[in-house]
Amino acid sequence: MRVELLQQAADVLFGVPDETHEEIIALIDAVSHDTTTQEADLSAVFGQWCWLVYTVHGDVVEVLDVGCVR
Repeated sequence: MRVELLQQAADVLFGVPDETHEEIIALIDAVSHDTTTQEADLSAVFGQWCWLVYTVHGDVVEVLDVGCVR
């Protein structure tokens, strides 16, 4: 799957500490390999310190929001 980040999500991604940056990347990677979510509904995934909100359109994962507990 291809991953697209909204600008707001990309801005957050590049403004977080390295540890949380790695966690967000791991969440995005896990979502992009999830073949069970194929609908355009909003979904969310949570890590230990971070989360992301996304939707799937065919073979594209659109990351709408990311965040971290600081």
